[in-house]
Amino acid sequence: MLVTVLQFPGTNCEYDTKYAFEKLGAEVKIVWYKDTNIDPNTKLVVIPGGFSYGDYLRSGALAKLAPIMKSIKEYANNGGNVLGICNGFQILTETRLLPGALKRNDNLHFISKYHHLKVVNNDNVFLQELNKGDIINIPVAHHDGSYFIDDKGLEELKANGQILLQYCDENGVNQVLNGSVDQIAGVCNKQKNVFGLMPHPERAIETLLGCDDGVKMLQGFLK
Repeated sequence: MLVTVLQFPGTNCEYDTKYAFEKLGAEVKIVWYKDTNIDPNTKLVVIPGGFSYGDYLRSGALAKLAPIMKSIKEYANNGGNVLGICNGFQILTETRLLPGALKRNDNLHFISKYHHLKVVNNDNVFLQELNKGDIINIPVAHHDGSYFIDDKGLEELKANGQILLQYCDENGVNQVLNGSVDQIAGVCNKQKNVFGLMPHPERAIETLLGCDDGVKMLQGFLK
C-alpha cells in the first residue's frame, strides 16, 4: 500500500508519519508542496503536523494555496482517503474539505501532553479497528486546536456520524482540553473518506516511547 505524505515549509511531523506507516508495512513517499501531482497508486494521503508557513496569517491558511493542494482536492473529491493530523487538520478545514475551523486554545497556551480520547464513531476506514466507546491515550501538541462549528453544523455532524473522537478522562467522561465545541478532537466529511484530528497517533505507535494506542488508528487504512 502506498501512502503519500505531504511536506510544506514548516512541517515537522512528516518523518514521524513516514516511520509510523512504514513500521506498519506500508510504502511511503514524501511529496514536496511545490509538486503538482501525486502518485496515481496512492491509497492514502496524509497531511502531517507542524507549522506550515510558520502559521502566518492563520494556521493552514497559506498551505491551502500550495500547488499540491489542487491534486489533493481532486483526489479527495474522487473518493481517495485523506488524513490530516494537527496542522493537517487545520489545512483541511481551510480548504473546506472538512467542516468547521480550528482556533486558538481557550487558555491561550500551547498544550503538549498525552490525553485520553473517546471513540465516538467507528463506521469508517480510519477507526474500524477500534470499538465505539473505546478510550485511547494519544499525544497532543497544538496552540490552535480548539475546534469550532456553529450549532447547525454540530447537529449535522452528529446526525451524519461525522464526529470521530472527543477529549475525555480515563473513564470516558468528556473533558475540556482546549475549548473545542462538544470536546471534539476529530471529524470526517459526510462521505467518510477525509479525516482530521488534532492528536498525533503517529507519535503513539511504540510502548518504548510511552504508548502504542495509535497503532490501531493507523492500521485501519491498511486493511
